[in-house]
Amino acid sequence: PPAATSSDEEDDSDASTKPIRSEKKKNPASLFQTGGDPPKEKKTKKKAPPKAAESDEDTPETPQKNSNKKGKGKKSKKAKEERPPSPVIEVDNLEEFVLRPAPQGVTVKCRVTRDKKGMDRGLYPTYYLHLDNDKKVFLLAGRKRKKSKTSNYLISIDPTDLSRGGENFIGKLRSNLMGTKFTVFDNGANPDRANANWSNVRQELSAVVYETNVLGFKGPRKMTVIIPGMNADNERVPIRPRNDNDGLLMRWQNKNMDNVIELHNKAPVWNDETQSYVLNFHGRVTHASVKNFQIVHGSDPDYIVMQFGRVADDAFTMDYNYPLCAVQAFAIALSSFDGKLACE
Repeated sequence: PPAATSSDEEDDSDASTKPIRSEKKKNPASLFQTGGDPPKEKKTKKKAPPKAAESDEDTPETPQKNSNKKGKGKKSKKAKEERPPSPVIEVDNLEEFVLRPAPQGVTVKCRVTRDKKGMDRGLYPTYYLHLDNDKKVFLLAGRKRKKSKTSNYLISIDPTDLSRGGENFIGKLRSNLMGTKFTVFDNGANPDRANANWSNVRQELSAVVYETNVLGFKGPRKMTVIIPGMNADNERVPIRPRNDNDGLLMRWQNKNMDNVIELHNKAPVWNDETQSYVLNFHGRVTHASVKNFQIVHGSDPDYIVMQFGRVADDAFTMDYNYPLCAVQAFAIALSSFDGKLACE
């Protein structure tokens, strides 16, 4: 499984010493634009690419020794330096915030905790998403529904109310029978209950496809993530399928990629020294796990759209960048926990 590597020089490097190369790079936002003209103010307001993307360029892929194995004496101080916290993010209206794309140039750093306590939590744990900073602002909770034929996770903006009928229901993640393909919906209505202009129908926010290899799931997983593109105002293009043949998965399978963006997980590199597959998470991930992944666009593998990885037995960091929103990123993370894929 991909071992996490942490790079110490990344944290204390001064932004001004960064190579100027990143300036020449095209604005990452343009990778996700599919509808209309590019935003007018792009030239005047040059936003710096997110830290993760920047530091990837000058950090060699050769991983440092996994830092959580040494320096036991200074453990508590070290841990603080190692995991840079989330920037200050105002979550005024939670429902709006979790569906809004991350601000350009800001990496939203979150933490996912898995709660297995209680009678059936082993089978149906609850997952909680918080901002990874001192305030630990709650964002989302998710849990698998019990009576579904396929894996079906409800996502809620209330940690205590994970009911389908409640007003806190914000989205869901549904898998196919095989458990290899997932679709993420917002809380809109089923197409059967559409109103006249179809505006109340649920949007598809994302789809995830896991490729099994010959070894089953041993070895690095391959993930494809399909998301709606962004329009000229940097807003998500609404994708409201009228039936199952019109969703993100079918569009992707039929190579109908209008207003659709395809992303992949970054292939980990084999490291002879540690005898494992590794990715550079810049100190945000400390435990090796098959679940660790980074999602990138094929045209710019240095811009990390999302990364997810283990930091303790039931704790994970989940960081996401524009154009993802919290619901998309959390649902993609939930899909990676799913039973049929799980191979701890």
